[in-house]
Amino acid sequence: MHSTATGATARALLDSLVDHGFTLATGVPCSLLTGAFRLLEDPGDDARLARLRYVPAPREDSAIGIASGAVVAGERAVVLMQNSGLGYSLNVITSFNLIYDVPVLLIVSWRGHDGNDAVEHDVIGAELLRLLELFRLPYTVLDHADPAASVATVIDLMDKEQRCGVLVVREGI
Repeated sequence: MHSTATGATARALLDSLVDHGFTLATGVPCSLLTGAFRLLEDPGDDARLARLRYVPAPREDSAIGIASGAVVAGERAVVLMQNSGLGYSLNVITSFNLIYDVPVLLIVSWRGHDGNDAVEHDVIGAELLRLLELFRLPYTVLDHADPAASVATVIDLMDKEQRCGVLVVREGI
């Protein structure tokens, strides 16, 4: 279900990305990120959001490849995915992004964080933050009351460490 509040959070998050110079978004849809994907797919007459070019990806590791190419070419790029996609993408992140210092921002939905999601999300949901710490990926959890501050925090961490940064989204946007 998509509400006005979650839509407002998604818009504020994407506006903040544009304000920080992001020009490319890619990823694989997740129901917790529905509002963001709707705006990316159809920014309507919003010229600000239209500056964030959206390229759908068939798989999360492909999305990281698309975004990494953009970063190497001098753009700022973001990948949206669910946490199971992050698990799927760790080989790409550890064998390319972390070796060659290609920082890509990841917006990752936190499925299974409370044990009340579909059972396939329980294991990675319970371990997501420890997984990020294990790979030393700087992260912050989205504050729905101030999405712009959350975006600024994770970008600052990502830029300081020159590593992929992760904005964890616990509830739907």
